[in-house]
Amino acid sequence: MSSAIYPGSFDPVTLGHLDIIKRSAEIFDEVFIGVLNNTSKSPLFSLEERVNMLKEVVSDIPNVRVESFQGLLVEYARKKNIRIIVRGLRAVTDFEYELQLAQSNRKVSPEIDTVFLTTNIEYAYLSSSIVKEYAAYGVDVSQFVPESVVERLKSKYL
Repeated sequence: MSSAIYPGSFDPVTLGHLDIIKRSAEIFDEVFIGVLNNTSKSPLFSLEERVNMLKEVVSDIPNVRVESFQGLLVEYARKKNIRIIVRGLRAVTDFEYELQLAQSNRKVSPEIDTVFLTTNIEYAYLSSSIVKEYAAYGVDVSQFVPESVVERLKSKYL
């Protein structure tokens, strides 16, 4: 059975994230969505809220599991016996950073590979940061995030 992990902070989950999740679920037998607390960011949603949002939006994809984790991604992957990390690329600017992460992960854990999926062109500009900024100013973000996330964003900024 092939398993992969798609890690991220998902604050909030966007339609771009969901696109990568769905496509990963078609490639791998089992996909873990690893929700992490990125210490370099101050999240809008708690870790529990982000996990719950993701569980809700992927509930119709039977081979996807959502879990939070702390510490190094490669350690979590080892613990789960996962040998593939999935990362989404929006633009060339993402590639440099993602390549550096993939190479350092491979150096520390040679048994773990990274697979890059390019984002659907429809979502190439999209990021959680952009979504939060628009939502903070009352802009309709329904074209950027799943419907259930729209309501949660509204309640955060009321």
